[in-house]
Amino acid sequence: MLANQMQGGLGTPGALSHAYVQHPPLRCDIPDIRGLFYDDANKFLIAPTADRILYWKIAPSTPSGPPNSDPVNEGSVLSVRYSLDHKAIGIQRSRHEIEFRNRETGETCSRKCRADSETILGFFWTDCPTCDVILVKTSGLDLLAYEPQTHAFRLVESKKFNVSWYLYTHESRLILLASGMQCTIFTGYQFSAGGIVKIPKFEMTMSKSEANNKPVLAVDDVHIVTVYGRIYCLQLDRVSISLNLYRFYRDAVVQQCTLPTYSSRIAVSAVDNIIMVHQIDPKVVILYDVFLDSYAPVSAPLPLLVRGLPSNIRQASQAADSQSSAYGGTIYGEGWNFLIPDLICDGENGLLWKLHLDLEAIAASSSDAPSVLEFLQRRKSDPSMVKTLCLAIVRTIILERRPVATVAKAIDVLLDSYSRLIKMGVALPGVRRTHEQNQQSGGQPVEGSHVISQVPSTGTAVSPAVNPDEASGVVNRSLQSNSGVEHGIDRALLNTSSDSDEITNISGATGQGTSGHQTSDAANKRQQVVGEDSRPLSSGTSMQHGLHAGSVSISPIEMFQSVFALVEDEMMGDPAYLIAIIMEFLRSVSRSGLKAPHNLYVMMTMLLARSNRYAEIALFVSNKILEPSKELAVQLIELGLHHPPTRKLGMDMLRERGLHHDYVAALLQDGYYLEALRYARKYKVITVQPALFLEKAVAKNSAQSLAAVLSFFCEFTPSFKTTSDFGRYRHILREMEMV
Repeated sequence: MLANQMQGGLGTPGALSHAYVQHPPLRCDIPDIRGLFYDDANKFLIAPTADRILYWKIAPSTPSGPPNSDPVNEGSVLSVRYSLDHKAIGIQRSRHEIEFRNRETGETCSRKCRADSETILGFFWTDCPTCDVILVKTSGLDLLAYEPQTHAFRLVESKKFNVSWYLYTHESRLILLASGMQCTIFTGYQFSAGGIVKIPKFEMTMSKSEANNKPVLAVDDVHIVTVYGRIYCLQLDRVSISLNLYRFYRDAVVQQCTLPTYSSRIAVSAVDNIIMVHQIDPKVVILYDVFLDSYAPVSAPLPLLVRGLPSNIRQASQAADSQSSAYGGTIYGEGWNFLIPDLICDGENGLLWKLHLDLEAIAASSSDAPSVLEFLQRRKSDPSMVKTLCLAIVRTIILERRPVATVAKAIDVLLDSYSRLIKMGVALPGVRRTHEQNQQSGGQPVEGSHVISQVPSTGTAVSPAVNPDEASGVVNRSLQSNSGVEHGIDRALLNTSSDSDEITNISGATGQGTSGHQTSDAANKRQQVVGEDSRPLSSGTSMQHGLHAGSVSISPIEMFQSVFALVEDEMMGDPAYLIAIIMEFLRSVSRSGLKAPHNLYVMMTMLLARSNRYAEIALFVSNKILEPSKELAVQLIELGLHHPPTRKLGMDMLRERGLHHDYVAALLQDGYYLEALRYARKYKVITVQPALFLEKAVAKNSAQSLAAVLSFFCEFTPSFKTTSDFGRYRHILREMEMV
């Protein structure tokens, strides 16, 4: 079946997929360009020509216009990176020279290494307070400080050791330096706005193959990703065809688990905190959500689709090859280079794709509604879609009359998410919290630049045997301090963003489920490896999860409007079930410290009355399960037309809440106008029109009553004598007295 789905191909109607790229891509097939490069720090796609550098700003959206450009001197280009303030350009000219150009003055200077003993593997700009550029060589690291006044670079420090190749992502600010005969021994540093942190040296696992044959770990087999503010490293073991997952702590690097792969060639992406593992040969992608340290895949392996192809192309042929030609490339073609976190560059065809999750398809692939809702509430890339899906799921499981316990868990997921948002201080219009809550309130890993040269390469780092710059990166300088690090001192993780850490804290869960995958001994000994004094690192990357959370969380008011109000008519035949669901909703609202909308109490009262459960209405009102309000009181009075004790509950609720005008109006409606007059006098209710009382007195056909009412208003409202009502009813009184 999976093979048939893959043959269905790109954009084929009915094809199953949980990930896709959107057509049309960014086209950068400009004549005479000398390869493509990605500057992950500035989110620039760069295409050098003989005398200029063309670049597109990829984030926050894919551009549609022509590229920007800068003049440069002629010469070979192995890598290009812009400074964090965009005032300078670094161009690696060879394995022994990097040229820096001042964009304002055009002045250039070069940094060279000893050609006889070392090679430049790459470089990247950093927001570290002690240096601006990190030069990576086979002999170690050079930390350089840039002096813009003189356009010169000063050597701050050199770190000496042998380096075979390196991997860097700007999102994590983390560089891994490979060494050893098999390139399995790693030294790591994090260069962030908080300073420099050295990661403990560690060794990656490699399965043994034939005797006397020791496989060498290649740069394309290692990937750094950042999800939920955590830094992970995925390492492909080509011998066992498996993927080892490592997690970085401040004082240790721990192997978390081993994931299965179905190809000896893979690529890795990170989209909306989901790790995508692309299986190149079978042309499928597997999704992992590691939020709760559960390493089960989100779904079965499915192909990567192309969305948005013209309909005539889709109708012309169902074959994948034909659809591939529609955009001039091949899915998982040899020229594809995966750029961390979520881009794909087709260097052969000059195309840049952006990866997306199909949240609707993922939600539809599971019948476990609470788990799907938890998954969706962690997604931030399409808030409108997330809200729509979550509300639709809750409506569906209610209409399907799923077990009350299942619906209750689903409701808990949404209200807990919204409650956490409120506790984080991201208050939204219309937010209502309990009195206790008001009293209490009182008030990332980024990826490195990649060389996307004319020679295809799937890696994101640089090896002497490959392209020298595949993993360097640049980023905008951050001014964050270590305060975020100190704030989370109790967490032992190597993190990248304080905002992301908040999401980690909020979950309150640290599950270790492996769901059929192997878990390493190191993971089982995690408590021993990670010391109590470990502290997380902050890269200074502001991921702003909190702000996004505000747009995906669903308030109780939205739940009423988009769930209960819509299912009420369809549940008329089974009010008892809907009552049970509303009770669970009220329980969850109370537990989360929120308040339900008053209209929900009105709805529940109507459902109870429809089932002739008036005794329960009285019980719920007396125990404040149904929160008193004007709307509820009016509903109780209306229901009281068929059940007088219920009407009394409504009248008492109006009086207890000080709704004197409404209470007087209700007394008048019942014909108790004299009692209404006494109540109006006692509580000085001057908002009820005298004509209402006078009409009641006239209807009783009693001159004495009419006279009493006229006398009351003349005394209670002195200006009443000047109104037309006074003259009119005075005339009526005289006629009644004459009779």
